[in-house]
Amino acid sequence: MAKRKASEEEKGILEQFMIPFYHVEKRVPLFPGKSSLESEAGLFGIPEGELKSFRNNMDENAREAALDILKDDEIVDCLDKLPFDGEETIVAFGDSITEDAQGWFTILKHVLEISSENPDFNFVNAGVSYNTTSEALRRIDRDVIIHEPDWVIVALGTFDPQRLNIAPNRTLLPLSETWENIETIQSVLEERVSNPIIWVTPAPVITEMLNENPLYDFTIENKDLSQVQELISGKQGAIIDATARRMGEGGPQAWNYLPDGLHHSLTGHMETVKGIIKKLAEPKD
Repeated sequence: MAKRKASEEEKGILEQFMIPFYHVEKRVPLFPGKSSLESEAGLFGIPEGELKSFRNNMDENAREAALDILKDDEIVDCLDKLPFDGEETIVAFGDSITEDAQGWFTILKHVLEISSENPDFNFVNAGVSYNTTSEALRRIDRDVIIHEPDWVIVALGTFDPQRLNIAPNRTLLPLSETWENIETIQSVLEERVSNPIIWVTPAPVITEMLNENPLYDFTIENKDLSQVQELISGKQGAIIDATARRMGEGGPQAWNYLPDGLHHSLTGHMETVKGIIKKLAEPKD
């Protein structure tokens, strides 16, 4: 355990902006202590029991969100129409909005497990925080294909059009590179996964809130992000929220976000889960 302990202010930042989005085994797969909660807690500067408590609370928050979703009669009706038999391997391939320990994929996991009889799903969260499509493509073999998934949900693209504060005149990745990466991801998955790819379009960000957060050295402008949204909404497969309006019909609403205006709150994640369930329950052509 590290000798220096995190201060109360640091613990607040850890709880909200780091612990949900940072899992050592994903960032440093060769780290000898990646499977040790004690080692991971030492990196955060907090006791092992405290990290365990944080993680348990986040999972419980996701479960409570799932139970709330299951109060919606429309969602319950959709569940019987989902193309799952309870034994599939489902992989979520994304960035920090996917990696979030109490995020949409964990909520979806609880919804499917609670609503299924004798569930035997294998859920794999292959989200790595702040990944661009280039970074995700580089790891698709070891993080996605290796699991031989029946279904893959791709939720990428939010971080491709970021503009670094030190170089604001260009996006980190040009749209052409995002297009090529997404095309390659689609090609790789279509060759190896029997079911259609599920694409989750990037949600808008609240740029003003993002810019006020001292933790970030970049900004994201919705005029740039909208081009990525259009690109992904044109792919083959199931498109979730093709018009990128799940965070608010008249624009993104603050209650669907954390205070950074970028990552999603529980209510925001719930909207993504509802969108996935409704889309997959639609009649097939």
